[in-house]
Amino acid sequence: MTKITQILLTTFSLIVAGSSLYAQDEDLLKLVKDSSNKQKQWSTGAFKSTRVINGQSMELLGKGVLDVRILHRFGLLSNGADNFFGLDEASMRMGFDYGLTDNLTIGVGRSTLNKELDAFGKFRLLRQSDDGLPFSLVWVSGITVHTMKWADTSRKNYFSSRVGYYHEIIIGRKFSNAFSLQLSPIMVHRNLVTNADDENNTFALGIGARLKLSKRTAFVVDYHPILAGREPGTKDPLSVGFDIETGGHVFQLHFSNSTGMNEKAFLTGTTDDFWKGDIRFGFNLSRVFQIRKRK
Repeated sequence: MTKITQILLTTFSLIVAGSSLYAQDEDLLKLVKDSSNKQKQWSTGAFKSTRVINGQSMELLGKGVLDVRILHRFGLLSNGADNFFGLDEASMRMGFDYGLTDNLTIGVGRSTLNKELDAFGKFRLLRQSDDGLPFSLVWVSGITVHTMKWADTSRKNYFSSRVGYYHEIIIGRKFSNAFSLQLSPIMVHRNLVTNADDENNTFALGIGARLKLSKRTAFVVDYHPILAGREPGTKDPLSVGFDIETGGHVFQLHFSNSTGMNEKAFLTGTTDDFWKGDIRFGFNLSRVFQIRKRK
């Protein structure tokens, strides 16, 4: 557990303790009556998917739920009609996420870009409730493995050089039924970098927002400005799009300057500039299945 998490948990413990002391002055019979008639109302549906677009959202899968995810990123729109505005090119990631408990989700995936495998664990430390904590706190850790053949086979190459890691903490709040916002400091570590003087660690701040437009549609923004350790020549990943909910599906249509679809890929490998028109169309398709019945 990090020092930041320890400080936050200690602060919240003190708040809870203070609230308990104050409650002792209340009528005991009234408290017993209230507790018997009122259940904790957890905040739900801050985001309609476990990912905003590229980055993880504050949402987790329910216990026993399998989420099959298919992600596509096409070529640049600026390539024009000859390349069918980028649709002739495609990068893909297929993932399988599973809710071990209501507060713990795990996932694996494979991307065609650099033939990367990835896996992650996502744990909810604190959860927003209607009459209690005003925000949620989620921890995410993941690993990526680059599986393409080495460009230089004459030297000694190590498996560890293929590996990258990332750690992230998500602080999010559902402000109303229409608007949610989250901030997610994230660190990516690469065992092998392009040049000897490049940084192995990259730090970024994820910003995710959702604005509900109708019962089944919402506008979403996913932005990750790089704070330190930028890979030379890369840009800040930015994606904007729409969530469309259709029963068990969540269909995300979006425009982005990134091709990578795991944290290491889009934070250290986005070379296109959104503000200069280097934009790609893409979509995320999520289909959930209740694999294990709840008791």
